[in-house]
Amino acid sequence: MEEKNDGARADIDMEKIISDSCFQLCMAFARTDDAALIRDFFDCLFTSSEIREFSLRWALVREIQKGTTQREIARKFGMSLCKITRGSKQLKKENSPFKRMMDIYDAYAEKTQDP
Repeated sequence: MEEKNDGARADIDMEKIISDSCFQLCMAFARTDDAALIRDFFDCLFTSSEIREFSLRWALVREIQKGTTQREIARKFGMSLCKITRGSKQLKKENSPFKRMMDIYDAYAEKTQDP
């Protein structure tokens, strides 16, 4: 078998595998309400650095939503303004998935008194 430059076999459609796998993960998350299971799964799937990275991205978007300035967020979390600007742009998009997910969490937190 011939290999592509990235080490994948030429006869394998990696983009399809990635797309299908992402969809499967999304479907699994959408069908559980067990936050502890999802957290345990994250611990299995991601390194602690990866968890830290995506958790901080969520935190920075929450800060933007609260009205915290980008410079203050950069100081608070030690992040580049570029990363923060990306989050801000995502949040401003019409029908933003970030905003929709925050609304879902906020509705849950309001009912359960979670922070």
